[in-house]
Amino acid sequence: MITHKTKYALKALMVLADEKAGEGLALRIEEIADRSGAPKRFLEHILLDLKRAGLIGSRRGRKGGYELIKEPRRVSLAEVLRLIDGPLAPLPCLSRRAYQRCEDCTDEQSCRVRAVFGGFYAAYILMIESLTLADLQEDARPLERFAIPEPATGE
Repeated sequence: MITHKTKYALKALMVLADEKAGEGLALRIEEIADRSGAPKRFLEHILLDLKRAGLIGSRRGRKGGYELIKEPRRVSLAEVLRLIDGPLAPLPCLSRRAYQRCEDCTDEQSCRVRAVFGGFYAAYILMIESLTLADLQEDARPLERFAIPEPATGE
């Protein structure tokens, strides 16, 4: 389950992506909060994290505010999830970027818990790494590309 913080980050990024596709103006934090439904005080910290990660930029002055500086199709949802919530792996021994050996494990190769969750995690990572901010913008069903097509029925 994603946290409220990640959900607000994704909503803020969608607002900025929509603005980039439209007039391309920088948006004040109040505008982002209004359009995304995220609380302003909570959003301030999120926008700073997104800025430090190089996803958004800020401008000063009368026409200042925040703007998306990466193309939406180059912003991986997995990147945002990791940035806000940390590692995605269900077990520390499966994490690519934050690997840690499990304290109670004597042999990772024969660990059945790791094997089961490793299979699930591999499928999850393939999907989440392929989804981008552009997929969220399209208001489509991005996961349909992974679905097994239903057989045609003859009437």
